[in-house]
Amino acid sequence: MQDGKHVILCIDDDPDIRESMRMILEANGYVHVGAATAEEGVRVFKQASPDLVIVDLMMEEVDAGANFVRELKLLGCSVPIYLLSSVGDSLSMSVSPTQLGLDGVLQKPVAPATLLALLREKLG
Repeated sequence: MQDGKHVILCIDDDPDIRESMRMILEANGYVHVGAATAEEGVRVFKQASPDLVIVDLMMEEVDAGANFVRELKLLGCSVPIYLLSSVGDSLSMSVSPTQLGLDGVLQKPVAPATLLALLREKLG
């Protein structure tokens, strides 16, 4: 937490996605921290100590999101991690999110009501 607000880390190589997530989160009382790459995401994670992470599956490399999740788990990460993907539904059918170390999958574009309901459920 930062100033009594939950910190949400959003990692996506699409600046429009990062900006829309920032607007939704900040308008609803959350602190948004963002990163454009998985590598940058690890640095920001270490600095910001987020309460929840949302990471895109396919960024600079096809499996950058999955590699990011593995790296966080090696660092002892225990905060909820959600995958943000345009292939979310088909991914959920073929692989269990928990097999990837995820708490769930969010389908792009994320509806603000869906995102906010998830945050209330996971963070209180």
